[in-house]
Amino acid sequence: MATVKNFLSKPPSSLLPKINVLSSVFSSSLSFTKPRPLMMKLETSRSTNSSTVKATAAPSKTKKAESDERVKRVHSIEEFDEALRTAKNKLVVVEFGASDSIDSKTIYPFMVDLSRQCSDVEFLLVMGDESEKTKELCQRENIDQVPHFSFYKNMEKIHEEEGIGPDMLMGDVLYYGDNHSAVVQLHSGDDVERLIQDHKADHKLIVLDVGLKHCGPCVKVYPTVIKLSRQMTDTVVFARMNGDENVSCMKFLKEMDVVEVPTFLFIRDGEICGRYVGSGKGELIGEILRYQGVRVTY
Repeated sequence: MATVKNFLSKPPSSLLPKINVLSSVFSSSLSFTKPRPLMMKLETSRSTNSSTVKATAAPSKTKKAESDERVKRVHSIEEFDEALRTAKNKLVVVEFGASDSIDSKTIYPFMVDLSRQCSDVEFLLVMGDESEKTKELCQRENIDQVPHFSFYKNMEKIHEEEGIGPDMLMGDVLYYGDNHSAVVQLHSGDDVERLIQDHKADHKLIVLDVGLKHCGPCVKVYPTVIKLSRQMTDTVVFARMNGDENVSCMKFLKEMDVVEVPTFLFIRDGEICGRYVGSGKGELIGEILRYQGVRVTY
């Protein structure tokens, strides 16, 4: 879990969207550790012949490297900036790799699989040692180790990760690019009130996932939230709020006495009937069933 230390006002970091909101200082007391495969320093390859370039993208079917499914290969700063500009407010996921990085080749097929599943997300591949142009791009984006994943929206970097595995990559893509699931996205305390009013009559249980933008455990549990939202549409409404999105969301966290994230608030008939703090998938499912009146034994 991540602990909310305080709500001090401070300028947003370079990784956060440039919005004029009250931000806060957070520390992590996580029971979640992301995989750390061996990473390598990024260097420019002396050889840029066709065999070197083809070998970088994927261990098989290398002829598809230029446009493998929906993953677009970019070769310069100009192409990169144009791809971000064209994507507009879509999430753009970029893998920065290298031709002699085993880890880059290993994670790439999983990114291709995600590109098939997430049609509302754009995927880019940059091979840092392909040429001087790609090296310049990596230097501009402060990439010195690969594989490195950066996430952009509206041409702004909103998140980045190094040394992650397939599960974490999937979690990041769903968490930062979720525009199509049954999870209701809330952006203010007023949104919460409207959602509660909308479901007073049908007596559905509302499960409100409260997290932070750069919270590892929040990302980790979110795929489970999406899956449950699709399986329980008849009886449960799932919603999500990032507490550090703006002042209204931060105020809601304080009013609800949320000090650790992720926190799941359970609301029925306009009243908060309970909460679960943590990222355990089994525990979350058990709590949801319990508040639906299902007897759960552990």
